[in-house]
Amino acid sequence: MSKVAVIGLDGAAPRLVFEHWRNELPNLAALMQRGMWGELRSCHPPITVPAWSSMLSSKDPGQLGVYGFRSRRGHAYDDYVFANATLKHPRVWDILSRAGKQSILLGVPQTYPPPRINGCVVSCFLTPSQASTYTHPPGLKAEVEAVARGYVFDVEDFRTTDKHALLRRIYDKTRKHFRVARHLLTTRPWDFFMMVEMGTDRIQHGFWRYFDRTHPKYEPRNAFKHAIRDYYRYLDDELGRLLACIDADALVLIVSDHGAKKLKGGICFNEWLIRNGYLKLATRPEQATPISCQLVDWAATRAWADGGYCGRVYLNVRGREPQGVVEPGDYEGLRDELIAAIASIEDPAGRNIGSRAFRPEELYHDTAGSPPDLIVYFGDLSWRASARVGLNMLYCSENDSGPDDANHDWNGICILREGRGDGGGKRLDGLQLMDVAPTILRHFKLPVPPDMLGSAIDGSRTTLGVRRGG
Repeated sequence: MSKVAVIGLDGAAPRLVFEHWRNELPNLAALMQRGMWGELRSCHPPITVPAWSSMLSSKDPGQLGVYGFRSRRGHAYDDYVFANATLKHPRVWDILSRAGKQSILLGVPQTYPPPRINGCVVSCFLTPSQASTYTHPPGLKAEVEAVARGYVFDVEDFRTTDKHALLRRIYDKTRKHFRVARHLLTTRPWDFFMMVEMGTDRIQHGFWRYFDRTHPKYEPRNAFKHAIRDYYRYLDDELGRLLACIDADALVLIVSDHGAKKLKGGICFNEWLIRNGYLKLATRPEQATPISCQLVDWAATRAWADGGYCGRVYLNVRGREPQGVVEPGDYEGLRDELIAAIASIEDPAGRNIGSRAFRPEELYHDTAGSPPDLIVYFGDLSWRASARVGLNMLYCSENDSGPDDANHDWNGICILREGRGDGGGKRLDGLQLMDVAPTILRHFKLPVPPDMLGSAIDGSRTTLGVRRGG
């Protein structure tokens, strides 16, 4: 049975890979020419955590009980838990391990602490520090650091104004990551290999304004006009070197968990809730401050929000939250009211931006853990949510933690080349994140669990009948 290699490029954008720069990415273009490819619809919300775990378990985030990088543990106001490798549903390598298959995992999100699998693991960007035990088996850590001295899990401070230093860090991180990948591929037995490179996401957040002429902060003459393009070229070269280490008859999948688009700005979500009478502060900070339990007058607050690429609204429900004021019988009415009010939000020029709020039970097959009461997308992800208070304004131009040029988009990429065969360069339609795990299991001739939400990818999904970008 041939092997499976999955190379994840976090946030890789379809229009950049499939259209803008396809002719400048020879290795990706060759995989597309010989295989099948298409846009890969992400999950709700389309963010790194939970998207990769959703992809590899074929379960939605509600079933996993993971709604973002951090989720409420219960219903205390300040009781949050950060995402980690502990999930209630198996991911594909768990199934492969039970079937006797050996796996190599490198930088796959939500693999810290490193799971004990049949194979080896180098954990992900959620790893607290280099001092952590970040490999399985533990002795692999010294080997990683010998192969790539100064190995890092993520690009530090990617929301910075020092763009020259940021570029150096992105390239340094990616170079070391691929060096370790080649080492593991050529020194360890494996049936399944998977790595996820975060540099694609980080460079887009840092440099999107410099090439996108429609970006509100576009600078016509700048030193970074080609920064993202040049990085994609470099990444394509690294990919070519990696593919040389992989058996020619292996199934190769190049995937991303979401796409990217220009960021128009931020909605100061808690400030909006304050102005509309849903949230009251006990103390008004004199400068922009993250929302916190101590700042809120809970006896006069019906709703508050977390920020990020999307917004999450929590209702202060009597009998559920410690100082709840919303009567359970008023719960649905308040959600309806907020959904309608959020849909009416306008930009600074008075134009409706097309925001939508969803009940989690509308999006998911289950709502494990403590889900938000509403999940909100501002301007179909063209605007992000700021959770800070003390801004005294409804709009902001940066992320809560610094400059940010891009937000996530709904569709990532999927390129599939099955062994030496010619897939005809078909463009596929209707692909979704949760199709990846069933595709891997089918290749190994293992049964696909009936509760998986996706289905194996094959050429029958071609609907467009044309090749783009070539």
